[in-house]
Amino acid sequence: MAVKGAVLGDILGSQYEFDRPKNLDWKNVPLIDPGRIGEGFTDDSVMTLAIKKALIEGKDLVETMVEVGRQYPFSGYGGRFYHWINGNSHAPYNSWGNGSAMRVSFVGEFYEDYDEMQRMAEKTAAVSHNHPEGIKGAVVTATCIWMARHGKSKLELYDYVLSEYPKEQYEYSIGYSLDEIRPRYKWSESCQGSVPAAMRCFYESTDYESFIRNIYSLECDSDTFGAIAGGVAEEFYGGFGGVDAETILKEYLTEDLYDILVK
Repeated sequence: MAVKGAVLGDILGSQYEFDRPKNLDWKNVPLIDPGRIGEGFTDDSVMTLAIKKALIEGKDLVETMVEVGRQYPFSGYGGRFYHWINGNSHAPYNSWGNGSAMRVSFVGEFYEDYDEMQRMAEKTAAVSHNHPEGIKGAVVTATCIWMARHGKSKLELYDYVLSEYPKEQYEYSIGYSLDEIRPRYKWSESCQGSVPAAMRCFYESTDYESFIRNIYSLECDSDTFGAIAGGVAEEFYGGFGGVDAETILKEYLTEDLYDILVK
């Protein structure tokens, strides 16, 4: 389930979102440090699961995002999205933030038809993040999950992401290796600064754990990187390998969120 990969990526990545040590031994550090993980999940998981709930129950997308989102007011929403959730107006506000990409994983998992999947990915973005880059981030993320589910190779996924984020136009294009990105990466909450780099973390991985460790190697919006490409990694590798995903998900999600996850 791509949505499990995304939520697990959010939980594991949340440990290093804002206060990653400069000298972090990312190759060997425990995947979970109880002293750092705090609540565990963030708004990435909340909105991912809100979208899943809306789609499987046939409910209005915005109403469901607002309903679920208001139950978790301190999960880390960006300022404008916090007001989108908690205010009276739920109009889109031309955002290119990575929130559109971090919440879309279930779309790539749920739809078999390619065109329908892309249309729904755009729809889930456009309710708030209707800037072209916000929409692109969601569509690329869902499409990579769809491709992984349908047996496409890593090179095919790479070529697709590169076509959407070419090196000539994007400073963190998937075309740059992690060794090239690490010395110059600056923390970014944009889709264009997150989606291709997160997909590079997947591209250079060999299993789900090494994907997460690649995220740990960057000073980045690490929970959102995990949510963006975690579903791709889970689908491509056919699971989580030696990572005890079920125990982690059950321990750190609330009962309500876990119920949506496993429906």
